[in-house]
Amino acid sequence: MTNGTWLPEPYILAFTGFGVLIALVAWLPLVLKRLPLSLPIVCIALGAALFSLPQVTLSPLPLDYPEVTERFTELVVIIALMGAGLKLDRIFDWHHWAVTWRLLGVTMPLGIGAIVLLLGWGLGYPWVAALLLAASLAPTDPVLASDVQVGPPKTGQEDEVRFGLTSEAGLNDGLAFPFVHLAIALAAAASSGEPWFIDWITYRVLWEIGGGVAAGWLIGRAFGWLTFHVPADTKLAKTGDGLIALSATLVSYGLTEIVHCYGFLAVFVTALAFRSTHREHDFQVQMHEMTEQIERIAMMVLLLLFGGALARGLLAPVTWPDAGAAAVILLIIRPVTGLIGLIGFKADWTEKLTLAFFGIRGVGSFYYLAYGLNHMELAGAERLWGLVGLIVLMSVLLHGLTVTPIMRFLDRSQGRDPDVDEATPPPGLKGPASR
Repeated sequence: MTNGTWLPEPYILAFTGFGVLIALVAWLPLVLKRLPLSLPIVCIALGAALFSLPQVTLSPLPLDYPEVTERFTELVVIIALMGAGLKLDRIFDWHHWAVTWRLLGVTMPLGIGAIVLLLGWGLGYPWVAALLLAASLAPTDPVLASDVQVGPPKTGQEDEVRFGLTSEAGLNDGLAFPFVHLAIALAAAASSGEPWFIDWITYRVLWEIGGGVAAGWLIGRAFGWLTFHVPADTKLAKTGDGLIALSATLVSYGLTEIVHCYGFLAVFVTALAFRSTHREHDFQVQMHEMTEQIERIAMMVLLLLFGGALARGLLAPVTWPDAGAAAVILLIIRPVTGLIGLIGFKADWTEKLTLAFFGIRGVGSFYYLAYGLNHMELAGAERLWGLVGLIVLMSVLLHGLTVTPIMRFLDRSQGRDPDVDEATPPPGLKGPASR
């Protein structure tokens, strides 16, 4: 009771709402199993409806809470990266990861360059803003791309398309960060006139990437030894508690950031190294399931807030030329650069087209933009958020509504039955029918 009335306390309402949200996390994928809808679409719609109520006064706009936006999106991404790394069955080596190196080394840099030209030269954005947007929009998202990724550990659902998109999403978040820092460095140099290139190439590129990979590998091996290889009575696998994966995620990210290296990269490498220490152990499945559940809850909360931001005018600064640029980025730049990166790669044309098309944009784009805006002064931030929000919304709609027919067609064309496994998938664009 509040102020003599029977209105419930706000925190009681929050508890109730969180309980409903958790129920939806478990129930919605089953409801959407055969419907032409996606889980993120429903979450965004619910958020828009909720924040349209006059009783809800909290503002979900990212510019109103810049630090919270950065930290929350950061948390969601690192949990997704651990989950993505744990479910990869393929052994890490240069040859078997060829599709990954093509998407990272060719497709992503070409995509960044094309987006910079489109926004800077075509739409007149300041070049620093265009670079920040390009770095934010180039990576394939590890959170919303779950339905075009491989299945849980030890399930064998690891064809070239699913493996390529999973490994790309795992590694490109870390490799996009140097370009975010390049935008920040250029903005600082424009006001101070100080040289920036040597510091950027040695510190932001060589040290932070190299250190992130090394730290991730060492921490993953350490957790693998503690979990699977210490004396039987004390090894962590005996606990049966998948929260160890969350511990590895936070320790890896925290220690790597303490030494000023790329934590996103370290978390994914930690997951790969952790998995490699005992690839066939059943505890791998338990760790992945725990990570998946936490990721799903966090993702749904974030998408509710994103829907609320849309209802509160996130897209208001977007112009028609911006909308056209968003369509070009999703429908032309990513598919074309994806196909260029796959030239000479031995795969069926349907696989190449699928790899090129599903460059899903999502939570990672929100994080990079929030990080960049929190570390430099840049005019017109509302328009930047509007453009990124529009692209993520379009990606959720475009990829979410096409993933089921495309992936089912791909499975059939490769001689696989898409209806064999009807288990609930990890959080992502679609429900169980996406398999």
